[in-house]
Parts: sequence; structure tokens; C-alpha cells
Amino acid sequence: MTNSIDNVAELLAAIRTVPDFPESGIQFKDISPLLGNARLLKIVIDELVRPAQGLRVDKVIGIESRGFILGAMIAERLNAGFVPVRKVGKLPAETISESYDLEYGSAVIEMHADALEAGDRVLIHDDVIATGGTAAATGRMVRRVGADIIAYSFLIELNALRGRTRLDGSPVYSVLRL
Repeated sequence: MTNSIDNVAELLAAIRTVPDFPESGIQFKDISPLLGNARLLKIVIDELVRPAQGLRVDKVIGIESRGFILGAMIAERLNAGFVPVRKVGKLPAETISESYDLEYGSAVIEMHADALEAGDRVLIHDDVIATGGTAAATGRMVRRVGADIIAYSFLIELNALRGRTRLDGSPVYSVLRL
């Protein structure tokens, strides 16, 4: 899905760009104003759920931290479970982890070792895909436990950074492509 909805200009206006956050040179896309508008939030959730309907999703993974917000809402709408993927050290039980590179450094993410079962059909969601490192690392964890990636879902895709090319060939859905 690529900017085909009627409300693109309104959605874009509700996304604040914060220069030099969290590092110099990064143009952070703050979705807080969009989340605070109930009508726009409903439009966004409708658009994120639409391509996944009929795919028989068992679990939706939400990537820390803004992916939790929309990911949990997507999971509820799809009648699927929700799995948080967090920064290292934030989950209380046994975890598996994966390291990856960001536009401005490197990081490690984790999920509970028992969060997915072999054969689970998984939708991976994050608010923004930039270079694709976080989503690709999440995908590697999903495959490591034997689950299947049905699709990747993003509110915003930053086209110039070509993050989707780092993913595994699974379908990629984004509401807004900038």
C-alpha cells in the first residue's frame, strides 16, 4: 500500500519531524500528534489492518517502543496474539536476542524465547522503517524459532534509505512512503 488513501496530506501533517534527534543529522518522525487524534488513529489502524485481513495471522510482533502502540491494536483487530520485541535487558523471562546496525550506531533486541512456536504465522510491525536493521533483526529471530513471517507492516517507510531491501522478500506494507 503506498499513499493511496484519501487522508495522506492530513496524516503527514500530523507527523512531526524533529531534527537532530536522537543524534545529529537524524530527522526523527514523531507520531505522537497523530496518535493523539482519535479519527486519524482509526484511519491508520484501518489501513494497517486492511492488507493483513485474510492472511491468518497468529501473532503480531511490535518492535520497541512505538511499534507496541500500533502493533497491539493491529493484533486485537486481527484476533491475533501480540509479542513485544524489546531492547536488551527489558524482558523478565528467558530471551533470544539479535544485534543489528542502525543509521546512528548498533543495538541488540530481544524477545521471550517462548513467545512464538514453530509454524506460527507472524506479522512484524514497527512505526517507521528506515534502513531496515531493526525489522531484519526481528525477522531473523522469528525464523530462528521456526515461525513464518507473513508480512512486515509500517506506518512510515523512508524510501531513500531502502530498508525494505534488507528484509527477506516477505510482503512489506506501509501506509505512508516518504
